[in-house]
Amino acid sequence: MSSSPRAKLFLMMVLEFFIWGAWLPLIFGYLPSLGFTPLQQSLVLNAFAVSAVIGMFFSNEFADTHFSAEKFLAFSHLIGGLAILSLGFVRSFWPFFILMSVHCLLYVPTISITNSIAFASMKDPQKEFGLVRMGGTIGWILAAWPFTFILVDWDKVNASHPDGLVNWLGAVFANGLSGPALKEATKWTFVVAGIASLLLAAFSLILPHTPPKKPTPGVDKKAAWLTALGLLKHPFVLVLWLVTFIDSFVHNCYFNWTGTFLGSPDVGIPGNWITPVMSIGQVAEILTMFILGATLKRLGWRTTMVVGVLGHAVRFAVFAFLPGMQGLIIAVNILHGVCYAFFFATVYIFVDEFFPKDVRSSAQGLFNVMILGAGALVANFICPYLLQEVFTGADKKVDFHSLFLIPGGAALAAAVALALFFHPPARKPEVTGAAAPAH
Repeated sequence: MSSSPRAKLFLMMVLEFFIWGAWLPLIFGYLPSLGFTPLQQSLVLNAFAVSAVIGMFFSNEFADTHFSAEKFLAFSHLIGGLAILSLGFVRSFWPFFILMSVHCLLYVPTISITNSIAFASMKDPQKEFGLVRMGGTIGWILAAWPFTFILVDWDKVNASHPDGLVNWLGAVFANGLSGPALKEATKWTFVVAGIASLLLAAFSLILPHTPPKKPTPGVDKKAAWLTALGLLKHPFVLVLWLVTFIDSFVHNCYFNWTGTFLGSPDVGIPGNWITPVMSIGQVAEILTMFILGATLKRLGWRTTMVVGVLGHAVRFAVFAFLPGMQGLIIAVNILHGVCYAFFFATVYIFVDEFFPKDVRSSAQGLFNVMILGAGALVANFICPYLLQEVFTGADKKVDFHSLFLIPGGAALAAAVALALFFHPPARKPEVTGAAAPAH
């Protein structure tokens, strides 16, 4: 990993996902504290999902063919970073919504762009991508830990008069904020995310040069996304695309509800420990990424993906049936990393392996529409409503048992569909006349 440019690609991924990991886990509890209605919360949350759909047509077409990738990355994180940083100081709905929309419209395309920069600099993506993408996992983990010190009730810490560094740390870790104070302090998540975005804007200028892609002779680049859509005529591609939608929906249910669940009386995790607990999944993801290449060779595409989807079902079953077992609730977050690596990361590699080179970038965008767009869009519209209106009783107590059965059941159904109907051929589907053995 110390060799260049792989080290730069690794650090690029660290910063890229640090930004997202800084603000996402706690925003779901923060928006209600601003007085936003469930519909307004959904609109803010879906700025990200809508941007993913727009990104299919912009980042994977216009940006790919008109800008060098590293310069596009720098511009996006400069403007988007200023927007997300400003959210720490805004409490009214329309300014908040507009700033979040600006950030997401510029940030979401950079997820595909960072993938493009990485793949363009690799000799063997199936072996190398997992290691480079692991930087994103580490970035997400690192984003959780500043808030262990930021989201602290310092009055209680000072009142305990801790003697020495060890006792001081113990007092800090034991006195996380809760209730309204926690919601108020959550504004710092946007400030931290904005600072990281500005750092990545500067760092992008020294990334490996990735020039605009020249149109392939005989191929209408403007219609590349239509060609990618045309691949849905192959049953195995269509099945994977639809399962990706379901898995994305389930994945976003986790982020919508888990922070609230962990901080609820049912589980009782202190406010400053919620994001570190949720980051346990990313720690597991690091280990999973190390073995992803070997797993794909041994188990194949379908089995690897099925295991990834089933991980969601197991985790939500534990949440639903065993909320009082705090240690198990914490430990089962390990499955989140397995779910991501064995499904989403595998999908990205699968697309790079199976799709023709001249539409590969658009094909990545096609699946990002489901991973970051449609699945998130549906989850973010219905999750605030389900949590706050359907499964919260008159006593303000949330029925987490019934709530978590919804994504758990959806994950189980998706795994069965994938096992029964996803059968990729031994050779790539021929779209531009090129075909090669699959791995």
